[in-house]
Amino acid sequence: MNRSACLIFNPVAGQGDSDQDLASIKAILEPEIDLDIQMTTKEIGAEELARAAVKRGVDTIIASGGDGTLSAAAGAVVGSNIPFGIISRGTANAFATALGIPDTIEGACKVILGGITRTVDAADCNGSPMLLLAGIGFEAETVDKADREAKDRLGVLAYVLAGLQELRNLENFDVEIETEEKVIKTSAASVTVANVAPPTSILAQGPAGIIADDGLLDVTIVAPVNKAAAIAAAFHLFQSASVGNGAERNDIGYLRAKQFKITTDPVQKIVVDGEVVGTTPVEIRCIPAGLKVFVPSIEEEEPVEKLEGLPNLIIEEKQPSSD
Repeated sequence: MNRSACLIFNPVAGQGDSDQDLASIKAILEPEIDLDIQMTTKEIGAEELARAAVKRGVDTIIASGGDGTLSAAAGAVVGSNIPFGIISRGTANAFATALGIPDTIEGACKVILGGITRTVDAADCNGSPMLLLAGIGFEAETVDKADREAKDRLGVLAYVLAGLQELRNLENFDVEIETEEKVIKTSAASVTVANVAPPTSILAQGPAGIIADDGLLDVTIVAPVNKAAAIAAAFHLFQSASVGNGAERNDIGYLRAKQFKITTDPVQKIVVDGEVVGTTPVEIRCIPAGLKVFVPSIEEEEPVEKLEGLPNLIIEEKQPSSD
């Protein structure tokens, strides 16, 4: 008897021909999987479709679209123990890259057919699902400037060009980051909280590696004194991530915790999994082992913590709670 799965398909994702993409998915999967295909629309999003599928008690849920579609669908699957398949067709495809899942339709479908699953963490950001990361400050402004038309035309280059444009407006802000154990006060141009992040998510790459199933979130704080330092810091993060080392510059800090409460002055935009969702303050908590994903096998390094050298740094240790 064939496996069955609900396929949630976003027809406006990516730069390709969505009809051809869907035909390719069906051609590869349907000989072995009985597909119930559900299309997202302006009125009905991936999260609503996934919640309905969970309620129906489907065997498997597969999402096909960009990182925003994947995150929304996965948010409804978290905690259900239903295996989740990923067929990335977006601009960045960061979630697939971080888990070693091919970003081609054929490669992604073969991973699903292989049936190997890995249980990874998810996260909650101000009540919304988060698979990848939340960016505060520079990254959020960059994503906000990279509009749909530019992404359709230029792909990932749209983010690069938007980032270069945003450098002209680069300003540090005061930030307070509260964990279960301490309160950190400093200034920064960018704060990134990552659950999972590929090396291409440069501003999340303070640690030596971000572990997808450790029950923890990783924060990277980037605090350049000027535009030249910002470019140098970004290049350093790219280099260190490429070789698997933690960042060593004084204007880059990082730490790990189960949850973070972040406030800024002035208020900053927040981008979650590639979508601008609001402004600070924000509370983000890890949901350990929240999602069972079809993956090939990958290995990750254990990251460490570094905060020394950040500007105007204050660290206040918190007393253990009595309960």
